[in-house]
Amino acid sequence: MKIVMNPNEMVVKAADSSLVSNGNEVKGKLILTTQRIYFSSEANGNGSDNLEIYPKDIEDVMFFKNRMLFSNGLNIITRDGNQNKFLIKNRANWSELIVRMV
Repeated sequence: MKIVMNPNEMVVKAADSSLVSNGNEVKGKLILTTQRIYFSSEANGNGSDNLEIYPKDIEDVMFFKNRMLFSNGLNIITRDGNQNKFLIKNRANWSELIVRMV
């Protein structure tokens, strides 16, 4: 997995994650940089689940529970109404870093 970095862009935080899309979980890596949030699906995928979210596009950041038991869900809602749901450890820390970007 390799992403193309923009000029003056640095990685702030990265972790293994899953993107919940249409009831399916796509495993990959969630990367927070100084300029964007990037999700890269695992190498065995076709790359169609890769995702970029820029701070100007973020409307809200919310928590959700996965399978009614696990408190590891982070939902990044964009201004166009898309809900990008990620399963990730330390979601409170991720949320705080994302909100600082916005």
